[in-house]
Amino acid sequence: RPRARPPERAAEVTLASDLEALPAELAKRLAERGFVADQLIDWANGLGDRDTRNRITGTVLPFPAEQVSRLPAADTREHAELALLGAEALSKGSMAICVLAGGMATRMGGVVKALVEVAGPHTFLDLRLAERAHAARTYGAAPALWLMTSEPTDGKVRDALAASGHAEQATTFEQLVSLRLDAQGELFLDDDGRHSVYATGHGDLPQALRRSGLLQRFVDGGGRYVLMCNLDNLGARIDAAVLGQHIASGAELTVELVDKVDSDKGGGPVVHDGKPIICENFRLPLEFDPDSVPIFNTNTFTVDAEKLLALDMDWTYVEVHKQVGSRMAVQFERLLGEITVGIPSSFLWVPRDGESSRFLPVKSAEDLQRTRDRLESLARRFGLNW
Repeated sequence: RPRARPPERAAEVTLASDLEALPAELAKRLAERGFVADQLIDWANGLGDRDTRNRITGTVLPFPAEQVSRLPAADTREHAELALLGAEALSKGSMAICVLAGGMATRMGGVVKALVEVAGPHTFLDLRLAERAHAARTYGAAPALWLMTSEPTDGKVRDALAASGHAEQATTFEQLVSLRLDAQGELFLDDDGRHSVYATGHGDLPQALRRSGLLQRFVDGGGRYVLMCNLDNLGARIDAAVLGQHIASGAELTVELVDKVDSDKGGGPVVHDGKPIICENFRLPLEFDPDSVPIFNTNTFTVDAEKLLALDMDWTYVEVHKQVGSRMAVQFERLLGEITVGIPSSFLWVPRDGESSRFLPVKSAEDLQRTRDRLESLARRFGLNW
């Protein structure tokens, strides 16, 4: 006869026993990447109504658009003053760039996204390296370049850096991992009977960066600011005026926002129980109208390095259902935008269109085709030719 599902406590014991019985090689692989068994057991105990679990509660209001700062126009004295302030910081090597490079380009053939060609033969990685070199020529100091990779991408990104002679210009560090579960809260096995390992989301960045030691060494050496951005948004680049705006505002964390369009899928600024935060749409209360927020989060942040190093907060891990082979698995991820809960934030409205655009996301081959001219223009500005 089919065995009935055991009571919750028995299920917890079963999962704990299964985790203790993991093959030694797998257990070592997980431990090296920050896996915590008790955390997975807690997640399993909370399985149930995914929608209820993921949505925030309390009072949620749209963040007043009129309270969002705007970057001054490029031809104004205000912009020039901010650019001068940012350039001074850049000339001292005060900023590092941390790029989220853990993704696979599933809509571009399942390759490592960092190695997708976007401007002639030049890849996303090439353009990030060229951007760093351009900053060194412009400001007299090369910013640190950190790439948060994942287990599937780290080796190939490292190989590409070595093959191109740029191994010294960028440093990789891996995000954290966990094991997928099935709908009953037991360990998920893929179609080949293997445990299914996955990365736990770009919200890993603060913890993974601290684990790497890179952030501590940067702060110890006088580093002040970190620009955190998506690999595939080359609009999110080094800009002296944007850095100057962050410095002049006195903010600990600056979040870049753009006008929202119908195709945008993500989140924006809201006021949650009186506190301004970034919240993804799927986490908003059902009665909240996402269209009441006319601005969109670009996942680009400038943060004070010491505040990032000292960040201590309880992250929310949202429940995600993922098709793995022929079956559905459950995994838990955290989102970088939730950093606004732990660090007081300032919102900055930046251009979405034109030469000064800071939002050029490339999620698909169609996006790449649409933005190719702009990306090629950026590549040439950074000194790349073909």
